[in-house]
Amino acid sequence: MIEIRKSIILRETVFSELGVEASRPVTRAVGMAVIPNPFAGRFVEDLRPLFEAGAMLGERLMPELVKSLDGPAVSYGKGAIVGVAGEMEHGGACVHPMLGKPMRAAIGGGKAVIGSNVKVAAAGAFLDVPSVTRTIPGRSRISIQSQSQ
Repeated sequence: MIEIRKSIILRETVFSELGVEASRPVTRAVGMAVIPNPFAGRFVEDLRPLFEAGAMLGERLMPELVKSLDGPAVSYGKGAIVGVAGEMEHGGACVHPMLGKPMRAAIGGGKAVIGSNVKVAAAGAFLDVPSVTRTIPGRSRISIQSQSQ
């Protein structure tokens, strides 16, 4: 089992943009976690521990993310930043194929493919996470990100 070194939940509510009041507030919640990359600097065939880490991150972060929203999630996304000693496949293994199940379970379903982004970068890098619209009406957005070292 891969341990979480640290995590953070952020919530943002937007009431206006460019001086124009929104017709209704938009709430975004983001969960991030830092985990060690057990495969940094070496090639391995079996990335299953990272698949399982993605599932564990979803199970750990999603309940708190959902609680931070004002209503049902409208859209969602996921992503990973892998440290420079890792490979993009390491981040992909964290966000696919097992992270989606706990995400969907926490928000009550969703049939859309969960958009994702993965990159290799140094500490402090930014990651754009696509937010895919869910199939039910609501007012909040949710995305989940994981970061490995």
